[in-house]
Amino acid sequence: MISYEPFFRTLEKRGITSYRLGKMGFPMTTYHSIRRGKHISTQTIDALCELLDCNVEDILEHKKNS
Repeated sequence: MISYEPFFRTLEKRGITSYRLGKMGFPMTTYHSIRRGKHISTQTIDALCELLDCNVEDILEHKKNS
């Protein structure tokens, strides 16, 4: 299962709110999709890494199903 917990930890660590993320040019519809754990494209992951100057592991992680 893909988890976006690292994304929210990265935002919190950097003091970036969802409002600020939107002001940085990130679509709020995509932010809400991530919030709900929905699918996002590798293009979106790439855009987030560029925008936040981070690595993929700072956006998502794989968790084994129990």
